[in-house]
Amino acid sequence: MASIKGSRRRGLALHLPLILGTLLSAFPFYWAVIMSTHTSSEIFSYPPKLLPGTHFPENVRHLFDAVDFFGSMWNSLLVAVSVTFLVLFFDSLAAFVFAKFAFPGRRPLFGLLMVIFMVPAQLSVIPQFVVMARIGWIGSMTSLIVPAAANAFGIFWMRQYMRSAIPDELLDASRLDGANFLRQYWHVALPVVRPGLAFLGIFTFMGQWNDFAWPLIALTDPDNVTLQVALSQLNGTHGTTDYGIVMTGALLALVPLLIVFALGAKQIIGDLAKGAVRG
Repeated sequence: MASIKGSRRRGLALHLPLILGTLLSAFPFYWAVIMSTHTSSEIFSYPPKLLPGTHFPENVRHLFDAVDFFGSMWNSLLVAVSVTFLVLFFDSLAAFVFAKFAFPGRRPLFGLLMVIFMVPAQLSVIPQFVVMARIGWIGSMTSLIVPAAANAFGIFWMRQYMRSAIPDELLDASRLDGANFLRQYWHVALPVVRPGLAFLGIFTFMGQWNDFAWPLIALTDPDNVTLQVALSQLNGTHGTTDYGIVMTGALLALVPLLIVFALGAKQIIGDLAKGAVRG
């Protein structure tokens, strides 16, 4: 009996910090929901309102009148989904070569990749804009998709993951069966590294969805912008910003991120659980 009580106390001591951490992490989302249901004056009232209000439909209507919400959301989805699929393909393909194949110049090329990884992205904005302008892509979604189709972080992440996740014996066996490079990549490597791909997909989608600076520069047509740029138009001047509408737009913009995160997390947890059962 004493051992059962002791195990319960240990379980409570273990789970209580996790529960508190979960509540603290979820509070910003709850606060966003609360603010999206109130007017701007009610948001700044004292004491602060901790329960939902009744102005959410009104805020949604004003939001749709102020910006082309669904048009800009479609633009963001087009960019984020396209970039995510391109990054998953090109980064995993390059990482597979770096991780499992020896070729002349592999170390210098990987060192160059690490140098690119450490260079801040802000330094490439002006050269990137010049290149896009000379090609004639400024103002189109292509200027957002093509430059982000591969990145140093994704190659580095997948290379490190593949080095430990893919046994050399598995590749040797596939070569004995007559598998060429693409078959080894598609049928041997990718099924093993799905948790790593799921993380990279979530990371890439969230980064592209929340990107603001480059779409603001590259998309010159104000009627053809991504969601984050469109929501920035809600910020008024001289203290006239309606924060109820702003928070409503921010809350609705979170919905695709939550869906992608839930699907990706389910993939990661499911594959890890399968690996644990097989182990």
